[in-house]
Amino acid sequence: MRIEHAALYVIDIERAKAFFEKYFDAAAGKLYHNESTGLSSYFLSFSDGSRLEIMTSPALCDDEKKMARSGFIHIAFSLGSRKKVDELTERLRNDGYTVAGGPRTTGDGYCQLPRLEEGEA
Repeated sequence: MRIEHAALYVIDIERAKAFFEKYFDAAAGKLYHNESTGLSSYFLSFSDGSRLEIMTSPALCDDEKKMARSGFIHIAFSLGSRKKVDELTERLRNDGYTVAGGPRTTGDGYCQLPRLEEGEA
């Protein structure tokens, strides 16, 4: 068994699509739009075959997000090396994103991109 894809609700679907295309080399499929519900989505494919679905809806509410909560909390992308993580972090910073902290190596050995603050580029 494998997870076929994960889905993520976003407020601005075109901006989210552009972000994943620019920084993670995602390839977006055709926009799906359900006229009766207003739901729109893109499937984003990555070089290893993994996929992420980004979705939006007019009924979407943007509640406050707290780090200490139950439920889905993160998604991990492998860039292949610490150097590539550092390079992507610097690229995000240079493109106007507010980087909260820096890349770090977790206790289980993963090199982690920093969190981007609200209101990023």
